[in-house]
Amino acid sequence: MFSNQQETLLIIIIAIYFVFLFGLSLFVNRNVKTYEDYNVAGRSTSLMPLVLTFVGTAIGGSILLGYMTKGYQFGMGQQWLAIGFTLTSIVIAAFLLKRIRLLGKKYNMVTMGDFTALRFGEGARVPTVLSILCAYSAITGMQFVAIATILKLTIGLSITTGILISWALLTLKTYFGGLKSVMWQDAIHGTIQTVGIFFLLVVIMVMVGDWGALAVQARNAEGGNMLSIFNISPSEFLVYMLTIGAYQFVRQDLWQRFWAAKDDKVAKTGFWIAIVLGFLTAAVTIVIGFLGKYGLNITGIDSSLIYYEIIGQILPFSLVVVMLIALLATVISCADSFFLAAASSVVNDIVKPRLGDVNDKKMLLYSRLSVVVVSIISLLLALYIPQLVTLWITGTAMLVSGMLAPVLFGLFWRKTTKAAGLAAMWIGLIIAVGWQIAGHPFGLHPVFLGLPISIITLVTVTLVSGQEKEHEMYSALKK
Repeated sequence: MFSNQQETLLIIIIAIYFVFLFGLSLFVNRNVKTYEDYNVAGRSTSLMPLVLTFVGTAIGGSILLGYMTKGYQFGMGQQWLAIGFTLTSIVIAAFLLKRIRLLGKKYNMVTMGDFTALRFGEGARVPTVLSILCAYSAITGMQFVAIATILKLTIGLSITTGILISWALLTLKTYFGGLKSVMWQDAIHGTIQTVGIFFLLVVIMVMVGDWGALAVQARNAEGGNMLSIFNISPSEFLVYMLTIGAYQFVRQDLWQRFWAAKDDKVAKTGFWIAIVLGFLTAAVTIVIGFLGKYGLNITGIDSSLIYYEIIGQILPFSLVVVMLIALLATVISCADSFFLAAASSVVNDIVKPRLGDVNDKKMLLYSRLSVVVVSIISLLLALYIPQLVTLWITGTAMLVSGMLAPVLFGLFWRKTTKAAGLAAMWIGLIIAVGWQIAGHPFGLHPVFLGLPISIITLVTVTLVSGQEKEHEMYSALKK
């Protein structure tokens, strides 16, 4: 793709970029003194860093590379990828955010396991951690794959070598920084990625020129009307809504950012702004993939490489470098956030309850060691399933199947019993994981079994159980 001289220059620039990020992590680390500093940024984040960390976390390598590939392959019907998570995000902002903030503040919550333990008992921490590890390790591994792909195409490294390098660099950076460092870096990355994606769209639109011919070609394309937003099968639509869409409700990194905001107004305003920016960025990414095929007429290529083909064809090398940095920013801002969310679950819900009263210094150390544990699990998943969107959907299916019903019913249905919540977590997770390992028998995605059975289990066990005393948290929610 590049000459030897250009590859050498790219290696130097990428190396400098990673050194800069690692240096920033060490700089921020000077002010990370407590367990809460490391895991929820001291609960003091202001508006703009919060908005950019929301966007930086939501828009990762799977969106910029995976969504663009989907737009290139299947056209504008793939906008439901963006619409799905936007619709559920709106529901969260309207109905869940205030409750999550209130409970987090009252009970000093750090992870989703703190909520499930409060609502369903301490035994709920284990299935919560397992569900979160399934999802977040897969999504973190997905970012390793994305960085490895960048390194392969720019400097010729093999995918396996690239995965190992990205694993080592991101682990070191996250180990030292914690959520404060992640959020400040997200502010940088969120700006770079958003400007870069919209800049690319503008350049392509200027170059396309004949929009009439593009529309005719897309409408008459083999496989259906690629210009229509409804050019998507019902089963594909449901998979997107029940994985990437429904997963927004139980995103621990999202809950942690709600708790990290300095007050309720900052959390609410920041999230609404991020919803708009996140939707526009994801939607534009799909449009760019679509325009690559029907506007720029790029055909006969590996569809997963459409981002690189587009920037290579329409931009001079200097701007190609800028767009590669934007891509790296997108991937890294997502990876370290998910890294930290999963690591927080390990230390807060597995280690801490078994240690008793431990000082902040030791808990800070255990938090960092948990990052290493999660990084190894993510590395193995990246090597096992090196496909971006597939890896994301697989991980989110595990989390949705195990956690969605207990969390939503636990927040809103006061009659939900502890036994029902626990049973729904375990059964939903086990079925989804088992179905994934079995290879999707009968062509059914794991979420189509795990989630419905989890809901049925929760409702059934609640109805046949003896009525429990209403949990005290509902009194706080009433106020």
